[in-house]
Amino acid sequence: MKWNKKILGIMLGWSLLAASIGGFVLPARQVKAEDDASTVDSEVHTLEERAVSQIRLTVGDGQTTPQYEAGQEVQLEVKVTNQGSADAQNVRVQPVIENLADWPFETGKWNYEQNLGTIPAGDTGTAVYGADEKLKVRGDVETKTYTLKFQIIYDDGTVEYDPIVKSVYVSTTAAPKPEEEAPKDDVNAGMDMMGDGGVYNSDPIPVGGSSTNGSVPRVIIAGFSTEPGEVNAGSDFKLIIHVKNTSSKTAVSNMVFDIQAPASGTEAAAEAPAFLPASGGSSIYLEKIPAGGTKDISIQLNARADLVQKPYSVEVAMKYEDSDATQYEASSSVAIPIKQAARFEFSELQISPENIQVGEEANITCSIYNTGRTKLYNVKAKFEGTGISAQEVFVGNLESGATGSIDGMLVGESEMMADTKCKMIVSYEDEAGKVSTVEQEFQIEVLAAADEMDNMMMEEIPEQSGMPILPIVIVVIILVAVTVAVIVIRKSRRKKARKEEEDLLDEVDRFIEDE
Repeated sequence: MKWNKKILGIMLGWSLLAASIGGFVLPARQVKAEDDASTVDSEVHTLEERAVSQIRLTVGDGQTTPQYEAGQEVQLEVKVTNQGSADAQNVRVQPVIENLADWPFETGKWNYEQNLGTIPAGDTGTAVYGADEKLKVRGDVETKTYTLKFQIIYDDGTVEYDPIVKSVYVSTTAAPKPEEEAPKDDVNAGMDMMGDGGVYNSDPIPVGGSSTNGSVPRVIIAGFSTEPGEVNAGSDFKLIIHVKNTSSKTAVSNMVFDIQAPASGTEAAAEAPAFLPASGGSSIYLEKIPAGGTKDISIQLNARADLVQKPYSVEVAMKYEDSDATQYEASSSVAIPIKQAARFEFSELQISPENIQVGEEANITCSIYNTGRTKLYNVKAKFEGTGISAQEVFVGNLESGATGSIDGMLVGESEMMADTKCKMIVSYEDEAGKVSTVEQEFQIEVLAAADEMDNMMMEEIPEQSGMPILPIVIVVIILVAVTVAVIVIRKSRRKKARKEEEDLLDEVDRFIEDE
């Protein structure tokens, strides 16, 4: 036996060395039964640790929480993803039902175990419950989120590993109660829709003690409100719950409320709740509510940023006592509408040409990017300005992450300076049909039409030619005066010369006569 141990030790030493160098794994089933038990356990333990690092199974990746109604026939899909580096073989999935009250489906004759075969590394297998015979949701389910546990068994072709248990979540809506069962003094009993939200109350169940007055005090949620009134995904909000004791005879005391939100979202739906307490825990204590009285409890919550825009159900479990110390349990739920704020961006506005004349057209274009998580409905664009007109442009619906194009024509109506502000107004609707708008400024110059400019120039010419008339007249007058003066002087000179000539002749004649 000692010789066998030495040989086994040498073989295991070389095997482990080879495993560390080349990734070789010695199959556990090749170890002989007569080998030393402690050595075999050690080897198997080492091999299992290595295999675990190579095969890693997760459940629910990429799935959203299913929503079922009481009495509905449905299918339930459980996605198993192998995130390891080795193939998972002989994968089997089966539900773990510890308490029938925690299983929201009727237990008919359907196959509990689903064989998925081999799930290659990086791949996903899906176990479908209700494929042959539909699952029927129990008629007495509550409006709440059920935690369903599933056991997964698998091996790597050689070694079978310890089963793992994973949880998924389903949300159910209880069947509406007949009107006669609802208390006459409470208009909010049962499922009472308040806008997109709502309230549901169940009947109390005695769990301890014995009441002597024969009256069962029913504690319900009479309504709720939030601060702020509209809850946006990714924000903190205060949930205020109005709790009412419907009994007209019995006070209730020592009250404990446990508030739980469903798991939901776009990714890893089975892992994270929709709401988490912003501070503190999820349990609230209330000392007493008198008969017929109403009190408020509140909790500060944070809504996950990736929530889809819709109402989310929050379950409120209640425990309380009556005046005889009889203990009761009840549950209620409220549906809180969550809004996803619309977010989008515009590309730079392109205008061609940048200036036009009255009556001419210019093309204006840009892109709109939906950067939010909610869909935009009936997106439209219109253009406003003192000197322009344009027809409305219909873009249509824009999914989250999609891009739309705005392409319009502007018509020059009247002259407008280049620095005059114009507006592009984009409108859109949310899922409820509420219309919102956003504005984008732009500039364009509108000049006068060509024929109007020609007429203006012709009208300006007389004014410009009329400016030098007076100087011209003065010059003409001066020229005329100078001319007249020259003529008069010349005539005067000629007359004087003629007179002098005549006088000279007279003198000559007299001189001759005297001789």
